[in-house]
Amino acid sequence: MMVHNVCMVSDFFFPNTGGVESHIYQLSQCLLQRGHKVVIITHAYGRRTGVRYLTNNLKVYYLPLMVAYNQCILPTLFPTLPIIRYILLREGITIVHGHSAFSALAHEAMFHACTMGINTVFTDHSLFGFADASSIITNKILKFSLADVQHVICVSHTSKENTVLRAALAPHKVYVIPNAVDSAVFTPDPSQRRSDRTTVVVMSRLVYRKGIDLLAGIIPELCASHPDVHFLIGGDGPKRILLEEVREQYQLHDRVQLLGSVSHEDVRDVLVQGDIFLNTSLTEAFCIAIVEAESCGLQVVSTRIGGVPEVLPDQLIYLAEPSVKSLLDALKIAAEDKRWGRIISPRERHERISAMYTWQDVARRTETVYDATAELPSSTLADRIHRYSHSGSGWVLFVLLLVIVNYLFWKLLEILVPRKKIELVPAQITKSSQRAAT
Repeated sequence: MMVHNVCMVSDFFFPNTGGVESHIYQLSQCLLQRGHKVVIITHAYGRRTGVRYLTNNLKVYYLPLMVAYNQCILPTLFPTLPIIRYILLREGITIVHGHSAFSALAHEAMFHACTMGINTVFTDHSLFGFADASSIITNKILKFSLADVQHVICVSHTSKENTVLRAALAPHKVYVIPNAVDSAVFTPDPSQRRSDRTTVVVMSRLVYRKGIDLLAGIIPELCASHPDVHFLIGGDGPKRILLEEVREQYQLHDRVQLLGSVSHEDVRDVLVQGDIFLNTSLTEAFCIAIVEAESCGLQVVSTRIGGVPEVLPDQLIYLAEPSVKSLLDALKIAAEDKRWGRIISPRERHERISAMYTWQDVARRTETVYDATAELPSSTLADRIHRYSHSGSGWVLFVLLLVIVNYLFWKLLEILVPRKKIELVPAQITKSSQRAAT
C-alpha cells in the first residue's frame, strides 16, 4: 500500500458548517487512520488563525487571507504562492486535494502545486447550469483550473456528467465516490416522536436553490388538509422571512416551528423528533441531508433532481417533481403510509444506510485515486503551455501569461527562500502508519 502526504484545501472548513466541511473532516480522519499524513489549509475564521490541531492530531492551517464573499477569499493568485509553497515543502506534501468549485483558495493552491510539480486531485461537490452569467464564469474558471489536475472526484454520476461537460474533461479522469454518513452518530430514537401528530422535518439553508419557495407553498395546503401535520424547520438564510410571512398569514404559529441555524452536532437531535424528512432542493449533486435523515429512521420525501435518485433505493424514498402539487402528493402518500403502518421500521432503515454509506469506504476509494495519481508524471511548464494552447478559448493568452509569471515567481522564491532552509516537519510514527508500511 502506498502512503501519501495529502494537503486538503478549501475555503470551507470548521468552524463553518456544511456538507463540504463535514466531507473534508471525515475523509481526513479516515485517511489518518489508514496511515496517511493529512493536513488542511483554509482561511482564518475570526480569531481562529495560525496552526490548530483537531482530533487525532489533524493539523489545520488557518491562513490570514481576506474573505471577499460567502466565506471565499479574494482571488489574488500570486500573493498566496509564498505561504502555500512554504507549507507544502515544510509538510512534504505529495498530493494537493482541492474541494468545491466555489473555493478560490482551492483553485489557487492547485495552481501553485502544479507550478511546483506536485500532483493534484479535485472533488466537485455541486451541480451548475450552463446559461446564467454566474455559471458561465464559474465554468470558464473551472475549465482552466482542472486542465492541470490529474484526477477529479464527483459525488454522483449526474455530477460527473455535469463536471465533464462544464470543464471539458476526459471522462476517464473523473471518478465517482459518493458522500457518506457517520451512522454511529445518526441513530434512530422513536421515543422522541409525538404519537398524536405527524412531524415533517426540514433541515436546509433557507435560500432559493434549496426550493424554499416550494416549501412556502406546501406548508399551508398540507396543514389545511392534514390537521395532525406539524413542521419543524432548521436552518437560516434570506428566505426565512418568506416562511415567517406564510406562518403569520395562515396563523400556523402552533404548527410551524422555525429553529434557525442548527449546529451539526445538534442535527441528529432535531431529526429524531420527526416522522418525515422533506427535501425541496432545486439542484443537488448528492444531498447528504437525506442520508442522515434516513439513518435516523425517517421517511424521506424529495424532489427528483440532480444526483438524488442515485442516493437511495426506491423503497426508502418518495420522489416528486419540483412542484408544489407533486411534492404535496408525495407527502400525503408518506403520511398515509405512516398512519396505516405501511413503512419500514426506523431500525431497519438505519441498518441499511449503515451498510450502504461509510466514510471508511469513501477513504478506501479515495486512496485508490491517490494511488493512480501518484503513478502519473507531474506536469512540466512545457506540458502546461501545450495543454492551455490547445484549449480553444479566447482566454488562452491571458492564462498562459498567468502560468508563466507564476512559474517565474516560483523560481525566484527558490532562490530567495531555498527549500534547504525550510525546516521540515518531523515524521510522526503511528500504529496505523506502521501497519501501512508493512
